[in-house]
Amino acid sequence: MRADAARNLDAVLETGARLLARDPRTSIAAIAQAAGVDRRTVYRRFATREALMAAVHVAKLDACEEVFLQARLEKAPVVVAMHRYAEGIITVSRRWPVDVQQVQDQAAAARLGRLVEQLDAFMGRAVREGFVRPGLPERWARSLLVHLTNIAAHEMPELTPAQGADMVAQSLFTGLSPT
Repeated sequence: MRADAARNLDAVLETGARLLARDPRTSIAAIAQAAGVDRRTVYRRFATREALMAAVHVAKLDACEEVFLQARLEKAPVVVAMHRYAEGIITVSRRWPVDVQQVQDQAAAARLGRLVEQLDAFMGRAVREGFVRPGLPERWARSLLVHLTNIAAHEMPELTPAQGADMVAQSLFTGLSPT
């Protein structure tokens, strides 16, 4: 792919992610205009808004998988892995603000399922190593982690990803108690 075509595709995907997250009915023409490309450029690549959304989901999953690799959830010390994960996911969520829970494609849904399994395994490791108390309902810690990163990414835009990761780790591991 030519460099200008790659830039156009990135612009369309990122703009599509942002606009479709706000309003899933946003037209291809509106996305093209906001991305600074001709709508024919978008239609050559994506026949429908649904096809564009599927490509956005794939791009977000690609970015999430890279975060998981960099975080080294299974090998790095739990606190380090948590911070790397949270900082990376906050960055990805801000760039790709769509909800991947809404994927329609079976392959994308399977990829998402594998990521969730990795997070569950990581949180199990955090319990075994004494960072999260045992006996919580299944999936509680992982669900809380996901919600905390979403809060840092979308409700606290004034926080840098690193600051958001600090808040996520502190909230998850020590709660809000002053002691």
